[in-house]
Amino acid sequence: MNIPILYHDESLAVCLKPPGTDAEGAGMPRLLAAQLGAEEVFCVHRLDRAVGGVMVYALSGAAAAGLSAALREGRLRKEYLAVVHGAPAAPEGTLRDLLFHDRVKNKSYVVARRRAGVREAVLDYRAEAEAEGLSLLAVRLQTGRTHQIRVQLAARKTPLVGDAKYGSPRRDCPIALWSHALGFRHPVSGEALSFSAPPPKRYPWTLFAIGEA
Repeated sequence: MNIPILYHDESLAVCLKPPGTDAEGAGMPRLLAAQLGAEEVFCVHRLDRAVGGVMVYALSGAAAAGLSAALREGRLRKEYLAVVHGAPAAPEGTLRDLLFHDRVKNKSYVVARRRAGVREAVLDYRAEAEAEGLSLLAVRLQTGRTHQIRVQLAARKTPLVGDAKYGSPRRDCPIALWSHALGFRHPVSGEALSFSAPPPKRYPWTLFAIGEA
């Protein structure tokens, strides 16, 4: 499998993760190491296996430490596109929930109270367009919880198209979530970097006019 590379130097690689490929472990790191001839590839953030889009991988321990710190401190900007059933209650806003992730079921739930294993989840969204009873949303994460976008939107009765785990009636298409853009400072040079890529040209993305950011 040939991974599309958006940027590559001795410290990091920015690429497009194909849906269905693991972001960690023997998935993307192994594929990138073979493709780039890199000795080590470090995963510093993740995407669900079913979700594709822009990711950054470190190619040295120092770069991994710098990118991981940027992620923890909110200096690595992650933006997504999502297509949901229906429309959000407001055209834009911030969603704030308490989430519990059940590791056995590999499913997250919105809960009412804090307890062991419960973490706060926050995201910002903006409705971009509507078509055929579906809405295109731009989403920016403030936190990075397991299945965060999927469960927070599903909790508002607007599940992602194709996401049967969280309530979508459509089972004939992949989950309509795409890592659209990343922005961060280079962990070595300090240069401001920004990358984006449109989602694949298939349903339901083809219902909307989506270009490069």
